[in-house]
Amino acid sequence: MCGNCNEALDVSGAPQEVNTERYIEVLTSSPVPVVVDFWAEWAPPCQMADPVVEQFARRHAGKVLVVKVNSDKAPQLLAQLGIEAVPTFQAIQGGEELARHGGVLPQDAFDRWADRAFTRPAA
Repeated sequence: MCGNCNEALDVSGAPQEVNTERYIEVLTSSPVPVVVDFWAEWAPPCQMADPVVEQFARRHAGKVLVVKVNSDKAPQLLAQLGIEAVPTFQAIQGGEELARHGGVLPQDAFDRWADRAFTRPAA
């Protein structure tokens, strides 16, 4: 159960869709690293990226939280973050963006991108 809203939490590892408010909340309060997938239902590249993101999320359940932001429902957030194309991925830890990638990646490349982002030495 969520300590804030008392709703049941999804612990399957599946990516969870969030709105702008929840995006901000997750990034500032998550005790684990976060991968954000900015996507659009109508975009073929996003459809190609879905299984990659899904596999990554399930393999890293409990270690990395994966959330999805629908670009059609959060255009102001994307504009504020300077995201001009989907899919775009963010790697965030402790509320700080560590890495960003635009475009589809095959599974092994996506895994390497996230791994590099979360294992960078502190500055």
